Amino acid sequence: MPERNPGIRRLTIVTAPARLTPDLRDRTFRWIADDVDETARAELQGVLARAMGGEAAAVAELADRMSGPLEFGTAGLRGPVRAGPNGMNTAVVVRTTAGVASWLARQGHAGGVVVLGRDARHGSAAFAAAAAEVLAAAGFVVRTLPAPIPTPVLAFAVGHLGAVAGIQLTASHNPPADNGYKLYDHTGVQIVPPADGEIEAEIAAAPGARNVPRARGATEAAEVPEAYLDRVAELPAGQARELRVVATALHGVGAETLRLAMLRAGFAAPVPVAPQAEPDPDFPTVPFPNPEEPGATDLLLELAEREGADLAIALDPDADRCALGVRERDSWRMLRGDEAGVLLGEHVLSTVDNPDPLVATTIVSSSMLARVAEAHGARYAETLTGFKWLARAGEGLVFAYEEALGLCVNPRFVRDKDGIAAAVLACDLAATLRTRGRTLLDALDELAVRHGVHRTDQIALRVTELSRIGELMATLRAAPPTALAGAEVRTEDLLPEADVLRLRGPGLRVVIRPSGTEPKLKAYLEVTEPVPDASGLPAARTRAEDRLTHLRTDIESLLTP
Repeated sequence: MPERNPGIRRLTIVTAPARLTPDLRDRTFRWIADDVDETARAELQGVLARAMGGEAAAVAELADRMSGPLEFGTAGLRGPVRAGPNGMNTAVVVRTTAGVASWLARQGHAGGVVVLGRDARHGSAAFAAAAAEVLAAAGFVVRTLPAPIPTPVLAFAVGHLGAVAGIQLTASHNPPADNGYKLYDHTGVQIVPPADGEIEAEIAAAPGARNVPRARGATEAAEVPEAYLDRVAELPAGQARELRVVATALHGVGAETLRLAMLRAGFAAPVPVAPQAEPDPDFPTVPFPNPEEPGATDLLLELAEREGADLAIALDPDADRCALGVRERDSWRMLRGDEAGVLLGEHVLSTVDNPDPLVATTIVSSSMLARVAEAHGARYAETLTGFKWLARAGEGLVFAYEEALGLCVNPRFVRDKDGIAAAVLACDLAATLRTRGRTLLDALDELAVRHGVHRTDQIALRVTELSRIGELMATLRAAPPTALAGAEVRTEDLLPEADVLRLRGPGLRVVIRPSGTEPKLKAYLEVTEPVPDASGLPAARTRAEDRLTHLRTDIESLLTP
């Protein structure tokens, strides 16, 4: 089945009317009448009044706000915090939760435990409170986590409490203006199709927000964070604990949980990037609160240099992603997601107590994990992008990662990416290597010698008209390339399972897919180069870089004819 829009942001391009139409005006009046939040009603009334006064910009804004509803996808909802159906606000959360409650009842989970958590973004506290009241009125046992709290703690809580669902109010690493609503099913994994479509239908059938019953009755699950920390503390396999670490939470909710997790595991508390340590929904020191974005970790790497650190750690705002920074000769750099993934995959397989382990990554991540798994006699799986698929990769899963800094080192108790646990296990690896006079970069070199150089890159073509993405994919399907970077390639079409083209040739792979989160067409590139021995590693890396440059040029030409 083709994957639905995962709900990161609504991508519909609205063509605004030249003037306020009666239909738009009337739909706005009806939404205002049903809204449950006085501030939101006043906000939308203000936009409507300007539109009725003939202000063209207000007409366009109103058309956009009313073009919703936000689509409920496999990542739930995400969108700008603002009044109207095409935004994150209390009325939208109330109707969404009514739909979720109805869906849960239809799945046979009526009256079960539902656990709620939230981050520190604008609106999260009010949204979580409203969701709790809707669920309580619907007859569920509602447990709330001490807030704000990292998303992995919520994912843990589902299994720990035997809940039928978990809901986290978060927009992860989206821009400051956004918020979101993430749903986990009774297995502690994010939902997959057809559940998203079923829930969206229930939301559409829900009454206006004013008519959705609400009641108090939630109780706090204060014991959950401690239980989570106890489990994370069991992850390190080595005995070494001497390590100097600096860390940033990027103004998110992970700083205190990371500090406590490291202390409980026996490490010294990380030195924080002070201006970014406390939750701040405006994210004042970063243009975009994502460790992958240029400039986001500049303060972290500067602190690492000043402190003479052994390791730098960056969490995203809800702490489900983890990026690692290392010293490379005379400067610091962040590891790519694939580098961190293969390092921790190797570490897990070297220490795991499982006779038949499975590791997994996605079709757009580095293929080196397959080589690592083979060397350890472990099973290996590739899935579509997203942890909703990785967590379902199969029995015996001990490790999973995706190139966008998502790492799951603890699937026994968190069936999702977990930046806190990944950070603790990275410290375990770094401290163990340190006792041998080695670093994470040394470990990467050894993996390259054993399994070959694997270089990855990404191209993102941003479009202004979404139809352009479909046109490009259709063109590529009709006439796929037969050669790239001087090598013959064959094309595999993943439809109808996913809107993905995969091109393979000797020592290269390209995956082309529309982004599920932005108006972009993305191409994920990989080249591999064998390494005869340690002395041949520099030359192999040079060859790989040259081939990657050639491949990138070919793909850019292919996508921009």
